[in-house]
Amino acid sequence: MATARMARTAGRSGTRRQGSVATAARGRNEMAGAYNLRSTDNRKINRKVKKEVYVDYSMIFVVLFLLVFGLVMLYSTSSYDGRLKYEDSAYYLKHQLMPTCLGVGVMMLVSRIPYHLYSKLSSLAYVMAITLILLVKTPLGMEINKARRWIKIFGVSVQPAEAAKLAMIIVLATFISKLGKGITQPKAFWVVLGVPVPVSLLVWKVTSNLSSAIIIFGIAFLMLFVSTPGYRKFIAITAAGVAAAAGVVALVVRAGYHSEMNYRFGRILAWLDPEAYVNDKGYQTLQSLYAIGSGGIFGKGLGESMQKLGFIPEAQNDMIFSIICEELGIVGAIAVMIMFVILIYRMMIIAQNAPDMYGALLVIGVMAHISIQVILNIAVVTNTIPNTGITLPFISYGGTAVLFLLTEMGIVFNVARHIEV
Repeated sequence: MATARMARTAGRSGTRRQGSVATAARGRNEMAGAYNLRSTDNRKINRKVKKEVYVDYSMIFVVLFLLVFGLVMLYSTSSYDGRLKYEDSAYYLKHQLMPTCLGVGVMMLVSRIPYHLYSKLSSLAYVMAITLILLVKTPLGMEINKARRWIKIFGVSVQPAEAAKLAMIIVLATFISKLGKGITQPKAFWVVLGVPVPVSLLVWKVTSNLSSAIIIFGIAFLMLFVSTPGYRKFIAITAAGVAAAAGVVALVVRAGYHSEMNYRFGRILAWLDPEAYVNDKGYQTLQSLYAIGSGGIFGKGLGESMQKLGFIPEAQNDMIFSIICEELGIVGAIAVMIMFVILIYRMMIIAQNAPDMYGALLVIGVMAHISIQVILNIAVVTNTIPNTGITLPFISYGGTAVLFLLTEMGIVFNVARHIEV
């Protein structure tokens, strides 16, 4: 009896122990499940954090600063000319304000459009760029200041060369990213380098705009330089270009000036000795140098320029940097250059952190466009290179230029939005 009772007690104890073990196991499972659930929630939260939109506020500030500064300097530079020609000192400001505001809206819109969409439209962009250039020779073409470089569509003037710059960035970014490592092959390299040649030649010959043709080819050259390993080809191409330019200068100097000389060759002679051609090709350059020299360190003050009073023709276009130097001095000029350096640096950071090669190349193309144009414009104003029509980005007068530049910046901001934070 005692033995049976002990056995029953041991059995109940064993059952209770088994129940306790089972209950503990269920508790551990529930805790593990809760932990896994919390881990899953944490991973979801982390994924949400990673999807946070990256916004480069410093670059936004620089772009807006350059736009506002450009409008202020445009009014200061063009008020005399506008009052003299159109009896409205704010004439040029009003005509620049509308495309600037429109451009800011387009920039905001484009920054929301996924940049991979442009790769599907690259062929269309190439064809459209060529078509717009050819339309200059049709009744839609416009002649301004003895240059036929614009077309008028629905009452709005458009400069096809500016559209061609944006189209070339999209086309080359698509082409190079699709080639991938194949870009290292010699045949692929020369094919890519040949893509911008037809567009550059058309811009040069159809619109007589050699400076824009050089910029378009320069954009392609820099995009290819960044995406291709090795430097020998680029050093050879650069050396050949410099040698060719030096040869042209030597031939022009030997030929001397005569009435039938090409006006571009006349600019080379004026570049070498502007005082000798002060009544012709050297006049604008010499007046620009007077403006820079008279500005000194701190300038004469905003609105106090003398050279803008008819001495520098169309100062609000290519020569606006000389008025900046005169009114704000070397300090103001350096401040503007620093803003451009910051802008280019921020774009370089975005290109380095872009989620893919295509996005990086788009940013590099925009960076190349702005940097080439800034360098060439300042070089022209300071007579470092021969005079040619190159505007200062975001600051010089020109609605088409600022509209397409802001569109390009919208693409840069869109690539930045896809960077994981």
